[in-house]
Amino acid sequence: MREAGKIVAEMLAETRAAARPGVSTGELDRIARDVIKRRRAVSSFLGYSQPPFPATICTSINEEIVHGIPSPKRKLRDGDILGIDAGAIVDGWHADAAITVAIGDASPEAVRLIETTEQALRLGIAAARVGGRIGDIGAAVQAHAEANGYGVVRNLVGHGIGRAMHEEPQVPNYGLADRGLPIKPGLCLAIEPMLNIGTPDTRLHRDQWTVVTADGSLSAHFEHTIWCTDEGAVVLTAAGSDADARLRAELEAGKLVQA
Repeated sequence: MREAGKIVAEMLAETRAAARPGVSTGELDRIARDVIKRRRAVSSFLGYSQPPFPATICTSINEEIVHGIPSPKRKLRDGDILGIDAGAIVDGWHADAAITVAIGDASPEAVRLIETTEQALRLGIAAARVGGRIGDIGAAVQAHAEANGYGVVRNLVGHGIGRAMHEEPQVPNYGLADRGLPIKPGLCLAIEPMLNIGTPDTRLHRDQWTVVTADGSLSAHFEHTIWCTDEGAVVLTAAGSDADARLRAELEAGKLVQA
């Protein structure tokens, strides 16, 4: 899973660097596919479920919460926000992570949503302590999101991960602390806050994959795959680029442990 996590981080770094006005989401998918091929890995997403997911990454724009399908016809525009979700398999082990980025000159409202969602992920990871419970994660995410006035998506959750991309337990982004499954050493989780500027309500697009906000408001999504240890949460999908400087600062401060 460490190697799969490094490949996922590489996919996100390369697609993030290419995401700018005028670039199609299909081109971003090609870039991610090239990383998978170069690193001799397998996409967790391509062909997944029914109907089979048709791409290597998910690209979700503005009101799209998750599972947006890349297309060569869908070009990014100045002011968009883009969620990129990537997964990779190495020797049968999965890793999964996501980021949301501003395209060009995004509004202050959009930037604030992105920053708050990213911080909610960090707080969720910090709450994933051995000896605690799964509910601690959701409680930390929910408290931060709602204190900032955002809706927490409830019908989409994080998950266990390992030999399959989606394993038990479910990891909601809401709930009560000290409830749910005990967190034990060795547990691997994909924690993924999804916050909306408007209500938490969602609807499914007619493509049967893309989930959008019911009220058309902006949504942001961040995710990391972590490994719970007695020493802290090991972030398996953390990148080494400047984009993750704040995460590395938290790692160095002893709040988290990097792979």
